Amino acid sequence: MHNQISLPELLQELADQDTEKVKLAIADVDGVLRGKLMSFEKFRSVVEKGFGFCDVVFGWDAVDQAYDNGRFTGWHTGYPDAMAVVDVQTFRRVPWENGLPFFLADFSKGGKVADAMGGEALPVCPRSLLKKIIDQAAGEGFKAMCSQEFEWFNFLGKGNEQTAASLRELQPISTGMFGYSILRASQGSAFFHDLFHLLKQFGVPLEGLHTETGPGVLEAAILYADALEAADRAVLFKTGVKEIAHRHGILPTFMAKIREDLPGCSGHVHQSLWSADGSRNLFYDAERTTGMSSLMESYIAGQLRCLPFILPLYAPTVNSYKRLVEGAWAPTTLTWGIDNRTTALRALPGGASSTRLETRVVGSDSNPYLAMAGCLASGLYGIRKGLKLTTPPTQGSGYEDKEQGVLPRNLWEATQAMKHSPLAAELFGAEFTDHFTRTREWEWRQFSKSVTDWEWQRYLEII
Repeated sequence: MHNQISLPELLQELADQDTEKVKLAIADVDGVLRGKLMSFEKFRSVVEKGFGFCDVVFGWDAVDQAYDNGRFTGWHTGYPDAMAVVDVQTFRRVPWENGLPFFLADFSKGGKVADAMGGEALPVCPRSLLKKIIDQAAGEGFKAMCSQEFEWFNFLGKGNEQTAASLRELQPISTGMFGYSILRASQGSAFFHDLFHLLKQFGVPLEGLHTETGPGVLEAAILYADALEAADRAVLFKTGVKEIAHRHGILPTFMAKIREDLPGCSGHVHQSLWSADGSRNLFYDAERTTGMSSLMESYIAGQLRCLPFILPLYAPTVNSYKRLVEGAWAPTTLTWGIDNRTTALRALPGGASSTRLETRVVGSDSNPYLAMAGCLASGLYGIRKGLKLTTPPTQGSGYEDKEQGVLPRNLWEATQAMKHSPLAAELFGAEFTDHFTRTREWEWRQFSKSVTDWEWQRYLEII
């Protein structure tokens, strides 16, 4: 949780409590946590020098199918171990597993020993990428503050009890379209309150939790923090929700779109840049009519310029683009507005502490490390290049404002734009960009060869 605890103090605390084991995890390119239980004795021996962890976690997809187009690792490398290094500042306990100690880890490059906050990072590691962008911001005098909010559907049942056929028959935990419903929240109060309480104990404090429009839909806003802590919280939120829900006989999903006639699920990222000492919100300017500083405007301009070329960071799956359709509470155009929920970027000028930008294109299926890296890197790009907003804020429907263009329509289009743009390599490095776009091309290929229910229903008899 980024509490400044020293390693000797941490080890002594765990030893005094007769700790038997700890849980370690890393986030793969899809934001899925991969990890293991490790004995305390083993943990104590590796916590300073790192430990080997098979690099296949960057060589396969979300369902463990090995990429056949990877360059970083694969059959051609033999899937060797990479050096994983524990970030002791992420220490927290899993309250629903009897207070089990938990840590996140990063990867260092070439098997070199590195501490968790330095060393030569592995370019394809999502958490390491975000740390690199945060370091760039710090080098330019900025402290990045972020928060992510998620919408997600919840169904009755457990994931390990479902078959392919039964998944389509899942029943939501509540019926009807009841956004902000006190009644629906009360009817599911045991799960609802467990989420709020247990996630706080897990070091993922929520600012708010409510029902959203759609059967069985909840929305949670995670309390803001520095960018790395915010991304850690967001990743742990998603897995925490799944683990808590399982204990209530509930199956949550963070798919961006579960059905064409229902709204999609977002993962909006809120962000602001502060002075290096954290005392002043640099997005706020009381002297300007809008309350937005020129620095904030350049940050927004940078995101608008980069968005068409880095969209897979925010919309990483085939399903993501089913959410990005008109009239479904998700953006489709390259637009910005002031408190406008139909634009890609929603500026929220308020007071000195609350002025911020909400990047609304991000889906709930995103990897928080990559989503925040994309937001921060593209915003910093705008500041670095001195970009100016060339259009006024969109008034009314952002769906109709196509002056600056529209978003790529599917994962293939978006991936090709990212792959062939020098901008992505400039922002994130050539090695990461190459690896990530290869994984997205693989994802598109897996979908393209699949025969869907739509095809069965449309063509089975009549064609």
